[in-house]
Amino acid sequence: MNKTIKNENDKSGKKKINENKDLENQIASLEDQLKRALADYQNLERRVLEERGHSIKYANEQLLKQLLPSFDNLYLAEKYLQDEGIKLTVQKLTESLEQVGVKRIAVDGKFDPNKMEAVDVSDGEKDMVVEELRPGFVLFDKVIRPAQVRVGKGR
Repeated sequence: MNKTIKNENDKSGKKKINENKDLENQIASLEDQLKRALADYQNLERRVLEERGHSIKYANEQLLKQLLPSFDNLYLAEKYLQDEGIKLTVQKLTESLEQVGVKRIAVDGKFDPNKMEAVDVSDGEKDMVVEELRPGFVLFDKVIRPAQVRVGKGR
């Protein structure tokens, strides 16, 4: 009879050990799932903040695109009329645009297809900008309108 009780105790002990291992495995699995869920949530939170920052940074892009033709008229007037009032207006406008992250694309030097659009070629040094026909603009690091230029074809 002692052997029977001992065998039952052994079986009961082994059963409890197996149950404990199962519970430990479940706990480890749940901890792993929790860590993954937390990491996913943190990634989502970071991505939402980045997208929100991007949206805020470029919120004025559409408005600026609509205003650029008016700026073009001012730049042309400054170029051909030599009026001090227009010159001051263009200077203030340029300063105001720079304060909100808009900069005019510099077109002196080599033609850059990422920021410029070649609309004509003429005599001049090959692949060098000969003349700016319409100014281009970048908003922070993004081209909102490429500069239209005349490029040299070589002599």
